[in-house]
Amino acid sequence: MIWNKHSKKSHLSQNVNTHVTGNYHLDLTAIKQKLGENSDVQYREFKLKKSDISAVLIFLDGLSDKELIDTDLLRQLMMPFNLGDLEILEKVGTKDFIKNYVLSISDIQESNDIKFITTKILNGSAALFIDGSQDVLILGLKKEKTRNLMEPLSESLVRGPRIGFTESLSDNTAILRNSGENEDLTLLKISVGKRSKKDLVIAYINEIVNPKLLEEIKRRVKSIDLDYLAESGYVEQLIEDNFLSPFPQIQSTERPDRVISALMEGRVAILLDGSPFVLIAPVTFGMLLQSPEDYYERWIPGSLIRMLRFITAFISLFAPALYISFVSFHPGLIPTKLAISMAGFRQGVPFPAFIEAIIMEVAIEILREAGLRLPKPIGQAVGIVGGLIIGEAAVQAGIVSPIMVIVVALTAISSFAIPQYSSAIALRYLRFIAMLGAAMLGLYGVVLFFLLLCSHLVRLKSFGVPYTSPAVPFRLRDLQDFIIRMPMFMMNRRPMILDTKDSKRKE
Repeated sequence: MIWNKHSKKSHLSQNVNTHVTGNYHLDLTAIKQKLGENSDVQYREFKLKKSDISAVLIFLDGLSDKELIDTDLLRQLMMPFNLGDLEILEKVGTKDFIKNYVLSISDIQESNDIKFITTKILNGSAALFIDGSQDVLILGLKKEKTRNLMEPLSESLVRGPRIGFTESLSDNTAILRNSGENEDLTLLKISVGKRSKKDLVIAYINEIVNPKLLEEIKRRVKSIDLDYLAESGYVEQLIEDNFLSPFPQIQSTERPDRVISALMEGRVAILLDGSPFVLIAPVTFGMLLQSPEDYYERWIPGSLIRMLRFITAFISLFAPALYISFVSFHPGLIPTKLAISMAGFRQGVPFPAFIEAIIMEVAIEILREAGLRLPKPIGQAVGIVGGLIIGEAAVQAGIVSPIMVIVVALTAISSFAIPQYSSAIALRYLRFIAMLGAAMLGLYGVVLFFLLLCSHLVRLKSFGVPYTSPAVPFRLRDLQDFIIRMPMFMMNRRPMILDTKDSKRKE
């Protein structure tokens, strides 16, 4: 008997805490228990249409649009009934009357789940509890705090659109919609985050994207189980294929034109509320060296600039290592006059070439980080002054040779020519491993490192797509947009490796 009493009490408590009962005071107590003693939670109790029907509007101060609530919503709810209103109320009931005849708000949901209602309130919506109704009206009154649309700072172009994504998810989806009337553009919203919920949107072109690729991305996104996702970089790290690889397996961008182009190729974009960086998957190594400007210029200059980026990527990765190997192990491979000149410059330097390179590379990395973290006007000045002082002072002090300063400067400038910051980081840190290989085995060490790197890249995949495609596996048709960008009239097919529903860009 005692067990039955406890069981009944527990069951009642569970109902009160999890679902709306229609009992005004009981439901208000339950929602207050759920939301806790928070100063920003506002409870506005009133009599509906100046009648005997009690109601309470619950919202967050600062996150909900209080001006709209004060000047419009409450006025509509508190205006007295007229004779026609009472007749309709008797026919349809209080909740449906308020929803269909009183509120002029486009975003209205109904729910009796206390947890869901609490989540919506904390997200900026307002919840209207009506005495006698077991459903609560959730009103979309979130006040969006956005900034102006600006040119992306991380991906500037000479020729191209001057618009970038913002931290507002609704603004970002509107930008994608505004790119052109496209009924096949699909935006699928998913809630992510275990304790702090956020909206995430998966964007794709329904008539183009490979269904298997789409399902795999949905599966990985839905499997995210983390308390809070502060930025899309969290999502990138949680759904990538190989967390040990130094190379990014998902592309991040602030440019809407890059995202739209990727969607038209059959790729999938992931947008997270609060982040201006949109993720594109799958990705290949060649994509990380491409810029939207390649397509805005004619094909010959576009191709030459793209080839230059491949060369700068090679210089960024191997220049110090090749210098160390030639100077330390294979001076006979250097032309005689140049070798004599280099020996003259290195006279008096107490360190081997490897230590020289390490000193200068670490100094450059410190300067780069300091320049990024400081305020912009100070950061630029610190970078320029620091570089000049360290380079000149180090040479005059006999710590490094002038040739090494030239090699490190060329390497740093080459790394800046890589369009994607995340791929440039990967090459920067792999450079130190190449230098170590050169210091241990000379040119053989550099070649061994290159072979290991190629082996890793060939095995690496991004959502099932080989990272080195279309070179490995070889796809002749996809070479039209790899190192050389062919003329527009010849780029009439989508990448074969994506296996899209519709492979033709044009007939």
